[in-house]
Amino acid sequence: MIDRTMIGAGTIDRERLHRDGYALLRGAIPADWLPALREAFDANVASSERWAVPRGADWRHSLLDLDPTVRAVCRLPAVLAVAGALIGERFFHAQVEGREPLPGGGHQGLHRDLSDQRPGDTVNALAFFDDYSPDNGATRLIPGTHRPAPDAPPCDHDDEARAIRLAGQAGDILVFDADLLHAASLNRSGGRRRSILIGYFAESRYEAHLRTAALRNVRMDTSERFDP
Repeated sequence: MIDRTMIGAGTIDRERLHRDGYALLRGAIPADWLPALREAFDANVASSERWAVPRGADWRHSLLDLDPTVRAVCRLPAVLAVAGALIGERFFHAQVEGREPLPGGGHQGLHRDLSDQRPGDTVNALAFFDDYSPDNGATRLIPGTHRPAPDAPPCDHDDEARAIRLAGQAGDILVFDADLLHAASLNRSGGRRRSILIGYFAESRYEAHLRTAALRNVRMDTSERFDP
């Protein structure tokens, strides 16, 4: 199944957001920002040895957390509004890096990135700089899996039957609870699929964030706070 749901950048359906665990903001990045974002991505691609923790060989990784346009994307009001609604308390922008699946690479198994101290304290966002679809490695996810019912059977991470495969255009941003089952797909077409992965953490995570920032190649100032 391909999800083409339109969610208005200026409106949050909070009930749906908390039920599904994600929102796909269509056209959230201004179109005239995209050329500069693609240029920055390509100019800052860094080989695995430049990262504190080695990166996967079937991905391009770009050091982008000091780029002003990238940081502006991370602070778009619509994105902050969704992240704040999911986190539910004061939060901060913790990290951002560029990722692109190489031709014939990028496949991930369904997984959770996991909250740290309480459910909902971590939110991720994927901002797409190129059009994306199942052909070039777009994200797939299973709505609602971030908060399984207490009596629900264990979720089989290998069961793809309920997964939806996203498709859309450059400028879209996916914002999701870190506990939502999700994964990148195989870039079978070899087409470009540049994106940034953004992390937002509840303020209560700040001390733990500082202890691991160097391992995540975080160079930017993370002292700014946002209210939900």
